[in-house]
Amino acid sequence: MTLKFPTSLARLVARLPAYPASLAFATAFNLSVWKSLQDLDWDALQGRRFCVHVADIGMTLWFSVATSGLKAETAGRQDVTFTATLMDFIRLAMRREDPDTLFFNRRLRIEGDTDLGLRVKNMLDGVEFEALLASFPGVLGRLVNGLRERALREDGIATT
Repeated sequence: MTLKFPTSLARLVARLPAYPASLAFATAFNLSVWKSLQDLDWDALQGRRFCVHVADIGMTLWFSVATSGLKAETAGRQDVTFTATLMDFIRLAMRREDPDTLFFNRRLRIEGDTDLGLRVKNMLDGVEFEALLASFPGVLGRLVNGLRERALREDGIATT
């Protein structure tokens, strides 16, 4: 599965204010996967500020962790920044790529409090993709699972 974001659209996205995209991301995360992740130990992450930079499209998302899920933030100070391409973030989210592989191949950068970044990575690595999928609303869960299975088949990986 290859995705090439149009350069002209990337330039437009890079000019947009970060807060609306951050709010959309936090809302989508809270509505879709927070239910399956809320029982993890988030205490060390409470109030910490995160930045996710999607390098190839120039989009930056800012958020913190609250007891009710992610909270959108405005640009500013961050404790840790994760940087990768859109395709690499999609591959991470769909569990088609291991974060350690991306990190050691310099396709995923963790800057700032790297200990915090590794804590987040390890916490999320411990969650089974199927458990996340189960928390998605019906149609969305089936759509994401179908896309993942198709991509895995394209990669030559058998699905169950």
